[in-house]
Amino acid sequence: MSNVNPAELPTVSVTELPAGSLTLLDVREDDEWAAGHAPGAVHIPLGELPGRVEELAKLPEDQPIYVVCRSGGRSARATAWLNASGWEAVNVAGGMKSWHAEGRPVEGENPSFPPEIL
Repeated sequence: MSNVNPAELPTVSVTELPAGSLTLLDVREDDEWAAGHAPGAVHIPLGELPGRVEELAKLPEDQPIYVVCRSGGRSARATAWLNASGWEAVNVAGGMKSWHAEGRPVEGENPSFPPEIL
């Protein structure tokens, strides 16, 4: 996955995300996901996207895939790759750091620790 100019990608801020049902793809690593992620998000680490296209094919086709990472860099690369591969993908600017800062819900995988964004 090559470097891309984020200015050339479809991008939304967390506050611009549509209300209601949306497809959110989290491309962070496993430890980041386990520490804290958006409820209902799909988790496929950036480096695993090309090998997991069968999972992507199961996502709803009638709406864009909103791609999120920690701050927006990895998700920009994933968005560029997805769009080049035939999906309609939109980068979420500011990533999970912005998601958390906007007061959106976050859940973790370990019930002994409160969720956090790594």
